[in-house]
Amino acid sequence: MPRQITLKHVAAKAGVRPETVSKVINGKAQVSPETEARIRQAIRELEYRPNLTARSLRTRQSRMIGYSWRPVPADQFNPILDKFLQSMVEAAGHFGYHILPFPCPPDHVQVEAYQEMVDTNRVDGFILSSTNVDDQRIAYLQKIQFPFVAFGRANEDWDFPYIDVDGTAGLRAATEHLLSLGHRRIAAIAWPEDSHTGTLRLQGYREAMVAADLPIDPAWITRGQHSAAFGWSATAGLLDLPTSRCPTAIVALSDLMAIGVMNAIQDRGLEVGRDVAVIGFDDVPMAQYLRPPLTTIRQPVWEIGQRAIAMLLQLLNGKPPTERHILIAPELVRRASSGEPGAEATA
Repeated sequence: MPRQITLKHVAAKAGVRPETVSKVINGKAQVSPETEARIRQAIRELEYRPNLTARSLRTRQSRMIGYSWRPVPADQFNPILDKFLQSMVEAAGHFGYHILPFPCPPDHVQVEAYQEMVDTNRVDGFILSSTNVDDQRIAYLQKIQFPFVAFGRANEDWDFPYIDVDGTAGLRAATEHLLSLGHRRIAAIAWPEDSHTGTLRLQGYREAMVAADLPIDPAWITRGQHSAAFGWSATAGLLDLPTSRCPTAIVALSDLMAIGVMNAIQDRGLEVGRDVAVIGFDDVPMAQYLRPPLTTIRQPVWEIGQRAIAMLLQLLNGKPPTERHILIAPELVRRASSGEPGAEATA
């Protein structure tokens, strides 16, 4: 029968005290990166497995982090939140935690799902995404003072730990890029009015147009479902406008919607990037492989997942996060879909 590997074996191999190994595993150690790397290497080589059941009984911790998301229809995809989840799984696992994913129920029963998780001690904390104004989950977790970190913002007067992408700056940069190419009739395809994230992004488009002293035709802003199908139908309507009002460029609030935009343009026999410029938001993996490759706003999603877990672990260890409100600037990735303006771009 193989011997049972203990903390003492790991400590001896790494050249540290058993207490130090325990603190590293629990995310409470203040050691140098070199020491931590040496301990983790020893854990891997010895194939040490902590007794999580016994530890949970001692500490009353589940070592689980709850994460819910809104399921997307079978014919759609959300690679951004998929990548976010992968990043969190890796970051949490590094400190001996696991992610417990569960689908986000309809709005009227959201709090009940979270309350059940809390009451049954299934999780030590939560990571939230797809947040919105008056988010019931945030209000509930704040009320009971249960640890959580949000990927996204909510009401301006609510003080809770979050990390988010500056969508306003992203759409402003996208619109300014089109303006620099000479476009003046720029349309925006956006999410519904009740989307807080969508409203913040659309604000960047408005700011850039106002700064350029350009009027915004009401027909240039269309809001609807986050789907390629809506991107297609909204673009078809824009292309039916009279020539003097027809946009020469379109910004979409997501790459998924931008794909629908590009298909609608091409279905009219027009060329993306030459006849109508297109910019998306997200930089999903397939964006660079589209024809033409899609100019887009890149979100550092992997970094966000890592930092969200780090913030939550600080809370779970009884420490206030080093940064409580983190707003990350996205990056404009220029590709062929934004192209050069056509002859009518400055008309």
